[in-house]
Amino acid sequence: MGSKSSRALPRATTSRPTVDGVSDVSGSFETALLSPAPHYLGHRERLRDRFLAGAETLPDYELLELVLYAALPRRDVKPLAKELLAIFGSFADVIAASRERLREIKGVGESVVVQLKIVEAAAVRLSRTKVLGRPALSTWQALLDYCTAAMARNPHEQFRILFLDRKNALIADEVQGKGTVDHTPVYPREIVKRALELSSSAIILVHNHPSGDPTPSRADIELTREIISAAKALRITVHDHLIVSRGGTTSFRSLGLI
Repeated sequence: MGSKSSRALPRATTSRPTVDGVSDVSGSFETALLSPAPHYLGHRERLRDRFLAGAETLPDYELLELVLYAALPRRDVKPLAKELLAIFGSFADVIAASRERLREIKGVGESVVVQLKIVEAAAVRLSRTKVLGRPALSTWQALLDYCTAAMARNPHEQFRILFLDRKNALIADEVQGKGTVDHTPVYPREIVKRALELSSSAIILVHNHPSGDPTPSRADIELTREIISAAKALRITVHDHLIVSRGGTTSFRSLGLI
């Protein structure tokens, strides 16, 4: 009898879609079963345990690693975490960096950008919760923390108004103007009009200096005086004008400018 030639069946392989430009091809089922787990998995487990034992003890790059895990589950993210910190400077600066600037970094795709922006939004929302509806003057440090989280690292100037009720509790927080790297158009009449609409009896002015220097400019001082004058006519108190930046925070009242 003649023997029939046989053709070996191809070995089954699996392939997953790429994640941020990194393909995940597992090869044969046999290889996948026999291959040791990637070296970084053990590191992740140890890092999570350390985080649960005391998050405040982790350096910035390890905290950033934990954030990046959700975006890049099949990559060793330590090199990327360290590179991001080398470029931007700190954990806070990384999560606050613009989407466009982040995308310029090799290895950073949309999933990484989204994950970082989720953390930034959560930080701002948490700090805002600590001041909304509470007496602003008795929770001053919490208010400064919120303004810093919301505005200090913004690459463009932003003018924000904190509206307070008769008991100085924060009832509204609104951005009144957005501008360039060193200028924001602000109109005193619009600020006072909005305060009346909200039945606000006092306000705190806040804006950022993207340059990092919180020193008031001559224009800042003149604008503050104009707003105080317009508000005074309608018995609305201007408690303070804060300038926030990466380099710190300046209070007009503490400088004797109000």
